[in-house]
Amino acid sequence: MISVHFFETQGKLSGFSVSGHAGYAAYGQDIVCASVTSAVQLTANGISEIVKAPCDVTAEENCVALSLQEENEEAVHFLQALYLQLSILAEDYPKSVRVTVSQL
Repeated sequence: MISVHFFETQGKLSGFSVSGHAGYAAYGQDIVCASVTSAVQLTANGISEIVKAPCDVTAEENCVALSLQEENEEAVHFLQALYLQLSILAEDYPKSVRVTVSQL
């Protein structure tokens, strides 16, 4: 299962951590994994390279995390879009994706 954990600071999304494997299909053919990976990469690149918001990004085997260093409204919009996309995937594939949110 892919675990997605979003963080909120003062009621606004401020980061995320994604880890695990969807296990929906064989390696290279897992549409759930590909969907999550694509959405996460778009978000991380959009925040760091397009918006240029100060953030910490880590990408290790089987785990990607991003944390905003300061509030940035454009970056928050990217995080909201990622939350929406992954929440829809979690509804469609509940055995493959789980999304949670916690306050910092």
